[in-house]
Amino acid sequence: MERDPYLRDRPTFRVLSDDQVRELHLTTLEVLERTGVEIYEDEALELLRDAGCSADGKRVRIPAHLTQKMLRAAPERIAVRDRNGTGGMFLEGHKTYFGTGSDCPNIVDLHTGERRPSTLQDVADLAKLTDACSDLDFVMSMALARDRPAHTADIHQFVAMTEHTTKPIVFTAFSLESLEAIYEICTLIADGEERFRRLPFVVHYSEPTSPLRHTKEAMEKLLYCAEKGIPIVYTPGIMAGCSSPVTLAGTIVQTNAESLSGLVVSQLKSEGAPFVYGAFITIMDMHTTLFSYGAPELHLMSAAMADMAHFYRLPSWSQAVITDAKRLDAQAGIEATSSALMAGLSGANLIHDVGYLESGLTSSFESILMGDEIVGMVRRILRGIDVNRETTAADIIDRVGPGGCFLTDTHTLDHFRRQFWFPKVLDRNRYDKWHDLGEKTLFGRLNEAVKEILRTHTPEPLAPEKRTEIAKILDKQDRRKA
Repeated sequence: MERDPYLRDRPTFRVLSDDQVRELHLTTLEVLERTGVEIYEDEALELLRDAGCSADGKRVRIPAHLTQKMLRAAPERIAVRDRNGTGGMFLEGHKTYFGTGSDCPNIVDLHTGERRPSTLQDVADLAKLTDACSDLDFVMSMALARDRPAHTADIHQFVAMTEHTTKPIVFTAFSLESLEAIYEICTLIADGEERFRRLPFVVHYSEPTSPLRHTKEAMEKLLYCAEKGIPIVYTPGIMAGCSSPVTLAGTIVQTNAESLSGLVVSQLKSEGAPFVYGAFITIMDMHTTLFSYGAPELHLMSAAMADMAHFYRLPSWSQAVITDAKRLDAQAGIEATSSALMAGLSGANLIHDVGYLESGLTSSFESILMGDEIVGMVRRILRGIDVNRETTAADIIDRVGPGGCFLTDTHTLDHFRRQFWFPKVLDRNRYDKWHDLGEKTLFGRLNEAVKEILRTHTPEPLAPEKRTEIAKILDKQDRRKA
């Protein structure tokens, strides 16, 4: 049986030593006990008070022993299936899964090349494209449905994704009401609440507000997910030097405090509730005030958070194939590739935002397909080098001998497909062949390939009766007042 390359003998990368991890953990416990967090939701406040936390109005200080206890209660492994309840992602250890991001307000038009506001059709087409990408494991909306009512656009986006992919979905919800409607759709697709709880095919994404605040809306969604068994990514989005200390270690401590305080509430609501730990943390560029997606400090802190997740034995969240570039240019390639390699080597589990341009403000069809190619390269690196009697090939070297040719040997035929990675859109042709094919740039090849996928790929459809029931839920939500 072939060993799992994500569990044994795979290349890894660590930012933090064991001593540094422990120091950051202990300092986080100090912050939670000494400074605490603000909670703006009554049920969450009551849960924390009943568990022995001190509360002064909205400010809650969480004792270290409670944080430690709730860390032990949280699951080490979360299984997220596909839409049919099979296969899927197993979030644990160093297993890595890549997917797109969500809610970009703009998109680079596939046909004109111009940046424009995104629409619901873009969400559907982007999900369809991602469904066809062999190295992308999950789908996020990648665009905002700006042509739908603001208070229900999130529900429309979710429906568009479910209709255009069978892959697991990570989704956002603008309100508790939207989350409840999306849960109703999920249980309809899964054939009931019990089966959905057992075989979830979605993960909800929500955030606290830095520094050290949990809004009413965020807490409501966190509690609802804990109650219903919906896996949740509860991830701070922090700018070092603005919404957190300028030092990277200080930012990690604050991030950790925000994430772990969310975990405590989640586990107090329902022990064992599926909780994905992590954050999106970067720097504020002091020249532009930009939330930088291309900064090397983002990769360092993300990898450090993966180190913390492995220490806590929690499923983890990260990001990669992202850039501050406004177009799919050389800068985008540099930043996207370095981020993918760092994230993959760090062993983070759910790695999102594949294909983001312009610091998360713009999506692109071509950038997703390029991201799929980059992730394929990274996966080959993560597989490492198999070292055994068959691959060290002493018998084959002896058989071919000095001056021989390995190309025609059966050993080459047996192994080259696994040993070598083959690109789908990157060019490896000789110059003359490249010239004869029209001297196409990478962007040109990506654009053509995307158009062909959207023309020919047909995702597995939802059953007609389920689509009918989902349409009724959508209609009801559209009539709901904002």
